[in-house]
Amino acid sequence: MPAQIEIKPASLAPLSIAGRGFQSRLFVGTGKYASMELMRDALDASGAQVVTVAVRRERLFNEAGKSLLDFLDLARFTILPNTAGCFSAPDAVRVARLGRELLSQTGNAGADWVKLEVLGDKKTLLPDPAGTLEATRELVKDGFKVLAYTSDDPIAALRLKEAGATSVMPAGSPIGSGQGVLNPANIVLCLELLKQADPQFPVIVDAGVGSASDVSVAMELGADGVLLNTAIAHAKDPVLMAHAMRHALVAGRQSYLAGRIPKRLYASASSPWEGVISHIPGE
Repeated sequence: MPAQIEIKPASLAPLSIAGRGFQSRLFVGTGKYASMELMRDALDASGAQVVTVAVRRERLFNEAGKSLLDFLDLARFTILPNTAGCFSAPDAVRVARLGRELLSQTGNAGADWVKLEVLGDKKTLLPDPAGTLEATRELVKDGFKVLAYTSDDPIAALRLKEAGATSVMPAGSPIGSGQGVLNPANIVLCLELLKQADPQFPVIVDAGVGSASDVSVAMELGADGVLLNTAIAHAKDPVLMAHAMRHALVAGRQSYLAGRIPKRLYASASSPWEGVISHIPGE
């Protein structure tokens, strides 16, 4: 029997953010699940080490009075508080500080981290570029490690890095839309600009994922990670979908590192034409 091929761990090298390493490059949210128990099982299946938590509703309790934190293994997960639902820079800064206060009481390593969202309107949930930049500057001054959600505009992404963001997170498509990566060319441009001076700067595609193939596409473009929520939480089988996302991310990362063949207009024969017998001798 042929020897089993060993996949070198370089393809799964830890992702470094703000001096911390994470084996999993999949970031998952905690909202929209039918129950806390289902959320817990899906997070476990995803293999994620970083989970996002919306802190706008201060106590982190659901309508049944259950605390979200009771269903998260704080020794395993780094909690990434987010400012979801904020439509101005001052509001986002206030919510970020609230999240830091809440999580600092738990001793979680992510207390000074924030996934910054400053949204432009309630219909599209697209980011407000000016508000996001303003809030990034304020939070960086306040000692936060800012992971900034932005559009796929390369210049807007670069301005956030220049403002001190720890990571920039361009959207694949609108939040919760399930449309996948609508503009791969812009994601590539974001990656090029953001990594020009620092190849290790973490760029995470955030929002719009609908299926496992969307995760692979984002990773094959060269993204350092993917953040998603709705695609798992609203799947018919969230736990199975979480498994799929986990494997898709690894496959996409390995495909990117392996290096795809160039696209061609015409066919390219798998076997060379040289040496092909054009006729049978004696005929």
